[in-house]
Amino acid sequence: MTFANGPEELLGPADMANISGLDFMQGILDGRLPAPPIARTMGYHLHAVAEGRVAFRGTPTFDVCNPLGAVHGGWYGTLLDSAMACAVQTMVPQGAAYTTLEYKINIIRSIPTGTEVECVGIADHVGRSTGVAHGEIRGVADGRLYATGSTTCIVLNIPRG
Repeated sequence: MTFANGPEELLGPADMANISGLDFMQGILDGRLPAPPIARTMGYHLHAVAEGRVAFRGTPTFDVCNPLGAVHGGWYGTLLDSAMACAVQTMVPQGAAYTTLEYKINIIRSIPTGTEVECVGIADHVGRSTGVAHGEIRGVADGRLYATGSTTCIVLNIPRG
């Protein structure tokens, strides 16, 4: 996976207007398009893409812990936001994109640092103006549930220019 190192490496609106959401996500997965820098910063990567479904995998390190030494809730939230919103993105047509309006997470239990997890986002509905999705974080080795989430995204038309 290749990460963007500067804003000039990310697709601009004109490029985004000519690709479907599924093609965009598949392009990141297969390395044709750069992965967003947040994934490098937070220590996770895109693992699988299908229409309406996206999976990320990551292993939290001490660098994402709170002052008590536990994985920070923001790590859970960022991972869930990425998976759920990208699941919505896989269902938007060419000339459209998404952005998160709101999301909610429920942390079930603490993820031990060094534990590889998979976060799956599944789109429940994607229409002309909104998308709704849910997700969960589970341990890769044992399937243990660590957190769940839900999101509402706005679907935006990208002006062709």
